[in-house]
Amino acid sequence: MPSSQYYGTGKRKSAIARVFLRPGQGQFQVNERKMEEYFPSDALKIVAKQALLITETAEKFDVHAFTKGGGMSGQAEALRLGIARALLEFNAELRKKLKDAGFLTRDSRIKERKKYGQPGARKRFQFSKR
Repeated sequence: MPSSQYYGTGKRKSAIARVFLRPGQGQFQVNERKMEEYFPSDALKIVAKQALLITETAEKFDVHAFTKGGGMSGQAEALRLGIARALLEFNAELRKKLKDAGFLTRDSRIKERKKYGQPGARKRFQFSKR
């Protein structure tokens, strides 16, 4: 018997998204707010919905997501990964579509730490010969 809820976790930079997919009409909530209110730009809304659109399941599920950490861009991409993982839990046959689009790969690029004795991660103080 299939469960009535599917869960996926997504991470990007320092953002974390916990995503719950429930059968419904396509409502999208992020941190108890509508997605239109939460994400300021249309580009971020598109990024967040990409996994649902490519698998043609946007109208089948209500998305309830909780995000924290990072900025808006990181949270949107974490949300996309979380939705993709939750869709796999729903139907493993969607794996090829999601994999080909690159939505199942965790983007591991994070901020490099600042090094001691220097002004930043890579930047160096000006060298003086004399």
